[in-house]
Amino acid sequence: MADEDDKRRAARVFDALGAAYERAFAHSEAHRRSLEWLLGRLAPGSRVLDVGSGTGRPTAETLARAGHEVLGVDVSPVMVDLAARQVPQATFRRADARELPLDAGSLDAACVYFSLLQMDRAQQSDLVGRLARALRPGGSLVLATVPVDVQGVDAVFMGQPVRVTSFAGEDLVAVVTGAGLTVLAEESVLFTPDHPEASPEPHLFLCCGRE
Repeated sequence: MADEDDKRRAARVFDALGAAYERAFAHSEAHRRSLEWLLGRLAPGSRVLDVGSGTGRPTAETLARAGHEVLGVDVSPVMVDLAARQVPQATFRRADARELPLDAGSLDAACVYFSLLQMDRAQQSDLVGRLARALRPGGSLVLATVPVDVQGVDAVFMGQPVRVTSFAGEDLVAVVTGAGLTVLAEESVLFTPDHPEASPEPHLFLCCGRE
């Protein structure tokens, strides 16, 4: 029941935010740098999973325009509808990544931009492990989060109530390396979303490979 409650809560938040979320984060240069890193590692026509795909921009759009086969999944039906309209070159599905079947070696890359924060730590670690196993040898994973040591903290994000769980940066690196991935590039920035109710927040981007 707790998982279903968490899923409904996350869906409500991002249904309410809709396109405002895209506008708030559109100026994240660190996000775009991580996508450029990923594009530099992908062979033509690579299979990429975008976990928590939101409105489809910039992640799915950037990858699809480069000729890659992108599947985006999100628990928010509003976000899935927006993404399907905005990025018709990609495929979007309403789904919880925790329940998504992931065959070993079936992906060339996975993107996880800020989509772990409403899962508990065990679920976050499990998902990272499943994604790592789904990558082919030489595959890539880009992960971004707010690296703070909190568990089940009630907060307000862009005017919406959220319950946040996260790892400190070094602990998240340990989760990633424990899943068999190597951190090949890392960037930490302080970012302020473009929204009147937003405040500065630390962002951590990890660019990882299954070597």
